[in-house]
Amino acid sequence: MNLLINFCLALFVLVSLLMVLVILMQRPKSEGLGAAFGAGVTENIFGAQTTNVLVKFTAWLAGIFFALTLALSILNAHKGTANSAFRRELMKSEGAPQSSPAPAAPQTSPSPVASAAPNSGAGVLPAGSAPPPTASPAASAKP
Repeated sequence: MNLLINFCLALFVLVSLLMVLVILMQRPKSEGLGAAFGAGVTENIFGAQTTNVLVKFTAWLAGIFFALTLALSILNAHKGTANSAFRRELMKSEGAPQSSPAPAAPQTSPSPVASAAPNSGAGVLPAGSAPPPTASPAASAKP
C-alpha cells in the first residue's frame, strides 16, 4: 500500500510541475508572463497552432491531476482504516483490562479507644487524624 501511495505521489509532483510549465508557456491575451519565455519559441516547436496544443495538453494534465488527487485521498483513507482495524484486532486479542476485585467489607476490631478509661486521655487523637471505625454491635457479637 505504501509503495502505491509513494508512486502516486511521485506522479502527482511530476504532473504538477508539467502543468505549471505548460500554463506558463501559454500565450495570454495581454502578452504577460508567456512572452517572457519567448512565445515565438513555442510556435517553432509546436507549430502555428500552439495555443490549441497547449490548451489540450493543459486539459489532459488537469484531468490527470484530479484523478491522482482522488486516488491519493482514497488510498490514504484505506490506509487509515486498515491501521485502525488492525489496532482494534490487537485490542481484542489482548483482552479486556482486568478490573480490580470488589473491595471486601472492612473487618471491624475493637478499638483501643473503647477499652481505655474515659478520663485517662488515651482516647485523644492527634489533630488532623480520623477517628478509628467503631464496631457495630452485630459485628462484635461472637457466636
